[in-house]
Amino acid sequence: MKKLLLAGKAILGAALIIIFLNSCKNETKQEDPKEVAEDANETKFDSIDSKEDDSQYLVDQAEINLEEIEIGKLAQTKSTNAEVKKFGKMLVDEHTKSASEVSTLAKTKNFTLPTSLTEDGQDKYNKLNEKSGVDFDKKFADMMVDGHEKAIDKIKKAAENAKDADVRQWASNSIPVLTTHLEHAKVLKESLDKK
Repeated sequence: MKKLLLAGKAILGAALIIIFLNSCKNETKQEDPKEVAEDANETKFDSIDSKEDDSQYLVDQAEINLEEIEIGKLAQTKSTNAEVKKFGKMLVDEHTKSASEVSTLAKTKNFTLPTSLTEDGQDKYNKLNEKSGVDFDKKFADMMVDGHEKAIDKIKKAAENAKDADVRQWASNSIPVLTTHLEHAKVLKESLDKK
């Protein structure tokens, strides 16, 4: 009887462990919005590589727009430097306009875009938000120079390599605006580095 009772307890214990492990495995972790958009585009355009590649250009730009808008808002509320606040406002205004243009183009092409800040964008936002005073302003300026250099590289590739004429045109038209942002960020960084 004792052996039967012990065997029953062992089976019950094993069953509970399996249930526990399965419940841990089934925890829903929110997926990164960029990955969700990329997966959706990959599924839609699996047999048409050029559409999948062109969708990636717009996914990347949507990610950049969302990030710049949130970081611009943060700069407006957290900085005490008038030039940083002004640059933050410009980012919000111009990247909101860009986000609208990208969204409209994506809809006409049936591309899926991320609609909220990506994990990477949230990490950048959090790291900047940890700073204050001049440290905040300098980190912001560094991020703007680095971010706009990378954005320009991506947009130039889209302008040269996109198969879709509308995507190429959109990318070509976006280069001057991003270049202006980069130049402004460099001037801001230079003035802040003197402090």
